Amino acid sequence: MIREKGFDYLFGVHSVMEKLKGAPFEVVEVLIAKGRRQGPLGSIEEEAKRRGVPVFSVDGLELNRLVGGEKHQGVVAKVFSFAYSDFASLLGGLPPGEDKYHWIMALDGVTDPRNFGSLLRTAEGVGVRDVIIPKDRSVGVTPIVVKASAGAVWYVKTYRVTSLRRAILDLKEKGYWVVGLDVQAKDSVFTRVYPERLVVLLGSEGSGIRPLLRGECDFLVSIPMLGRVGSLNVAVSAGMFWYELMSQRRGA
Repeated sequence: MIREKGFDYLFGVHSVMEKLKGAPFEVVEVLIAKGRRQGPLGSIEEEAKRRGVPVFSVDGLELNRLVGGEKHQGVVAKVFSFAYSDFASLLGGLPPGEDKYHWIMALDGVTDPRNFGSLLRTAEGVGVRDVIIPKDRSVGVTPIVVKASAGAVWYVKTYRVTSLRRAILDLKEKGYWVVGLDVQAKDSVFTRVYPERLVVLLGSEGSGIRPLLRGECDFLVSIPMLGRVGSLNVAVSAGMFWYELMSQRRGA
């Protein structure tokens, strides 16, 4: 995949369209495969022109080169590199205590970009607006993540912190509880009642939550498994958990 300093190449119909809708001022240009101006690609061209973004027809092989062979669906957008939000601004702008529900997702060592994108997509779908990831041992927001999130990345704030543990402790000082999704936990996600101000901590695809961070959780829960497979993909597990939280919120 081509990377220019200060720029990224987003690809895929949903990724490009959501970027044009959410932050068109960050799009330098849109490249569409020659001869493919109908349907979704035609809609993207119209949206780009409406937003004042240049659109160019290029050979499909050039698009393949720009995205390193990923499935681009005939459209690529050159954009300014992703800008992470400032964690200090999150701490300073947390909703007051009388506001009932506020959920934050924290990810410890998720390295698969497609899993990260899926996690963002599901979290945004249940109303999560703040996501915290560590700078080390974790995938950042890449074009593959953007595509896997179906554009959800543009509707959440992602904070990349030096110390995830320190960030969690700061949030606990602000009155937040921390729940960790851990395959070894004895409590089921479906048997607990959760606090309204909550940090949901998810671990890596292989080893889960690191012991140092596991020790900072107020409680640990797991997805009950009845088959022979011991655990679910982190994105699938998170989706089940988020919708259990939503169910409890609706029943409040």
